[in-house]
Amino acid sequence: MTAPPPPPSAPPSRAPRLTDHSDFRLFWISRVASSLAFQVLAVAVGWMVYDLTRSALALGLVGLFQFLPLLLLTLVVGQVADTFDRRRIILVCQAIAAAAMAALGAGLVTGAAGVLALFATVSVIGATRAFEHPTLNALLPGLVPGELLPRALAVSSSAIQTATIAGPALGGLAYAVAPTLPIAIAGACYAVAALAMALVRHRAARVERGPVSLETLLSGLAFIRRSEVVLGSISLDMFAVLLGGATALLPIFASDVLHVGAEGLGVLRAAPAAGAVAMAFVLARVPLMRSVGPTMFAAVTVFGLATIVFSLSTSYWLSLGALAVLGAADNVSVVIRSSLVQLSTPDEMRGRVSAVNSLFIGTSNQLGEFESGVTAALLGPVGAGLIGGVGTILVAAWWVRLFPALWRIDAMPARPKPAREAAKPIEIT
Repeated sequence: MTAPPPPPSAPPSRAPRLTDHSDFRLFWISRVASSLAFQVLAVAVGWMVYDLTRSALALGLVGLFQFLPLLLLTLVVGQVADTFDRRRIILVCQAIAAAAMAALGAGLVTGAAGVLALFATVSVIGATRAFEHPTLNALLPGLVPGELLPRALAVSSSAIQTATIAGPALGGLAYAVAPTLPIAIAGACYAVAALAMALVRHRAARVERGPVSLETLLSGLAFIRRSEVVLGSISLDMFAVLLGGATALLPIFASDVLHVGAEGLGVLRAAPAAGAVAMAFVLARVPLMRSVGPTMFAAVTVFGLATIVFSLSTSYWLSLGALAVLGAADNVSVVIRSSLVQLSTPDEMRGRVSAVNSLFIGTSNQLGEFESGVTAALLGPVGAGLIGGVGTILVAAWWVRLFPALWRIDAMPARPKPAREAAKPIEIT
């Protein structure tokens, strides 16, 4: 009697890939289009305001009108992102931005849009971005499995960095053809972003939430304060950007140190984003899964060292290389920080935590530029860059002592389970 044939072997399991998730592809398209629209608009509005006013103060007000909505709406944004459908919030924000571009374009064509109209437009865009960015960050973990999140964050980061490289160039070329053309391009990009987000099929599971109160509005801050990992990673990134803001002084370096003029300045501005994009592709193929904490501190240290090299360099090519390394190191830190924050935060808290995180980042960028400017006025651009680079390295060393749990992290944490109420922070040892 012959033995029965063995059962057919199961096909070998294939590792999950980002390309298997159509919602993530649509999310990426939406984020690329929205980021590109903002970069194109930023160039066009800056040139328009300066053409109309010839005032550096007016240019500063453009940044202020973009930042104020973020400052004023942070607590509300987090509560909204944790209460309503995140996909619809993003869709509404992008649709409003597209409508604002249409209104501004019509005003420019008819001659009715002046400086006040430009300030009003950037305020509207600032308000939509205040809602859109934290909600995008809170939505992403629901689109991919937890093990793919670090890779997804790297690919998502590449979208923003690519737009940072291509957007200003596209906006400048379009403005040279006609001042209204970049506005039309930005409006079309926002419309594409809204369409892609409308096609996302993900629906978050409903979570019972209590009434809105001051306690719920402040719960994002309270969660961050209680979690050593989340607080340590956010604050480390904030102080690194705050101190290592030598890139804000690029016009001075291009003109007085490297003597490369406006064309060289454009390449210098693109170098950090180019390094970040290159690193994003590396992280997308080889995600960071081990020695996460030490790698984050090493990246911040490299960021500081690259700032020092750039500040001391009198060679254009060495400066470009230092800026590219700076951007690559910064992207490693950003991906790890974003992964730790997202994976350590329960889904029902992600909106509020992401909103506070966005405020930290926005504040550090604005204050970092101000700090670099003040220091450069006192010590010159080279001295300001040196102090910023050394300060960044010292902060990284100090944070190892202040947040030992952050340093000890080896693997990325598992996605936390939903909770009925504001969850306690996950302890990572």
